[in-house]
Amino acid sequence: MTNPIAPDLPATGRMPARPRAGVWRRLVKRPLALIGLVIVAVVLAGAILAPWLTGYDPNEQMFDGLTLEGAPLPPNASFWLGTDLLGRDLLTRILFGARTSLIIGIVANGVALLIGTLVGVTAGYFRGWIGSALMRFTDLMMAFPALLLAICLAAVLQPSLWIVAMVIALVNWVQTARVIYTETSSLAEREFIDAERTIGASASRILFRHILPHLLPTIIVWGTLGISTTVLLEATLSYLGIGVQPPTASWGNIIFENQTYFQAAPWLVFFPGAAILALALAFNLIGDALRDILDPTQRGRA
Repeated sequence: MTNPIAPDLPATGRMPARPRAGVWRRLVKRPLALIGLVIVAVVLAGAILAPWLTGYDPNEQMFDGLTLEGAPLPPNASFWLGTDLLGRDLLTRILFGARTSLIIGIVANGVALLIGTLVGVTAGYFRGWIGSALMRFTDLMMAFPALLLAICLAAVLQPSLWIVAMVIALVNWVQTARVIYTETSSLAEREFIDAERTIGASASRILFRHILPHLLPTIIVWGTLGISTTVLLEATLSYLGIGVQPPTASWGNIIFENQTYFQAAPWLVFFPGAAILALALAFNLIGDALRDILDPTQRGRA
């Protein structure tokens, strides 16, 4: 079965030179990918520079942050995106919430990618009862809806930034494992792998010198695309009240805290919702472009 990301390999087992050369240069030449890179750069800069961009504390309840009737303020000269139900600056909370989304997105997706790669490579290379057991376990995990499983795990464990990241990682590794398993199984049957076994190469040498380098394009693409899924899942858990807990700012719990004012103060839901959508779309655009660059034969396919 041909992998949808990695190109066919020559019998020598060496990666073609062209897909590795100038990936960044070709990436920035794609308008949609460039838009995605700009969005990610803006969000990253906002998250890093958050304390200096607004001058407010994300949990500071300001005396002039509410109307005389106690309602949140709409966007104005003092509070560019308005205030929330407690009189806190919404822009500040969104900027600090970007930290939460990026930390969880990178950490959770990194751990999920590591677990999925380890399971997929082990099952695809050794096969036999080891591969069967690992892939049956993967199938069992895939049978559970990811959101439902994440809700159950988050409800049992005490929600916090790192616990939520680990919960998301534990439910997101299965897709990566399945893809890596398919590609590793195909690679393990190639002539250059048989030649390595014939001359007595150890399993570790074959895996680290020949298998894993060929899996790198797949890992890069799935790692990029997975961040958008992770960001959306974190926002969903926080919106449901079992993700990152207040007062820690998260785009999901900002919507959760202010949803009752959706009609009276729509900016409280619109701005954090737009931030979630923009960041998820940005990583999808980048991942899609990387897939096309690393495997030009798949250009334009879903």
